[in-house]
Amino acid sequence: MSQSRLDPAAEGAINWMVRLSAGNTDAALQAQFDLWLASDPSHAQAWKRLQDRLGGACQTVRSLDRRAPGQAGEARRVLLQPTTSRRDLLRSVAALAVFGGGLWLGSRSQMGEALLADMRTGRGERRSFTLADGSRLNLDAGSAVDLQFDAEQRLLILRQGSLLIQVAADPARPLRVRTAQGDVRALGTRFLVSQEAQATRVVVLEHSVRARLPNGAELDIQEGRAALLHSQRIEALNTDQRHRADWLNGHLNVLDDSLQAVVEALSPYYRGFVRVEPEVRGLRVQGVFPLDEPQRAFAALAETLPVRIEHYSPWLTLIRAKNPS
Repeated sequence: MSQSRLDPAAEGAINWMVRLSAGNTDAALQAQFDLWLASDPSHAQAWKRLQDRLGGACQTVRSLDRRAPGQAGEARRVLLQPTTSRRDLLRSVAALAVFGGGLWLGSRSQMGEALLADMRTGRGERRSFTLADGSRLNLDAGSAVDLQFDAEQRLLILRQGSLLIQVAADPARPLRVRTAQGDVRALGTRFLVSQEAQATRVVVLEHSVRARLPNGAELDIQEGRAALLHSQRIEALNTDQRHRADWLNGHLNVLDDSLQAVVEALSPYYRGFVRVEPEVRGLRVQGVFPLDEPQRAFAALAETLPVRIEHYSPWLTLIRAKNPS
């Protein structure tokens, strides 16, 4: 793994990115940044290269801060607090003024739904809960779940992340997990559900579940089997997926996934932005990586794959080909 030395303009661009994201941006700081940007053509070029490399993340921060000066970084800080209770978190957020006009939280936004969820975990945090019916629920880092339990139903709505649940039997109220793609229904079973970018992953650890999409498509998934729920179809997976529950013990167990997928699995445990260059995103990965020590995981990736890991600051990591063409 390399710690690359940068030219002063590139270092300055990274420093400004961190300062503009730190939660204390005001008109004076914005003016200083604008002056730095205009003082030398190399500064503007370095800032543009950094934006291009991060896929637009820097521009998002700047745009947000212009619309609510001084608030974007503070909201980011509050949202990342892993130990704040939901009530205290909402009180802190209400004190920010960023929510006027729905800047950060729209009533249907993913971030808003996660923040307002009944149960949630922060970065690097795993939690277990015992539900009112006796079911045992585990949440992976960066997860959010709403509960709708009453006399007629037991419904968990997975807003983001992953859950693993040991379901208490209740024939009158089968437990369901709802995601962006569909529902998973179980009775007296243990299974894993993950909300991924474009699909829901379901892994059955004990007994069976029934997956159903809004279009009526259904699939019964037996113990040891798994499936992906897409918007219009259910894809049965032929490989054993039970290793995906190893996050319970702090391990990311990878049998054959892309480098991009591995980095996405590590991201809820890493405070910083990780950019994987397009030419290496599809590299196949095998191994067991420590979730609670993502730096060690990155080091292991650099040792086993033709990639180099470059840390430019505590907030920025780039993964690129070891010998770029």
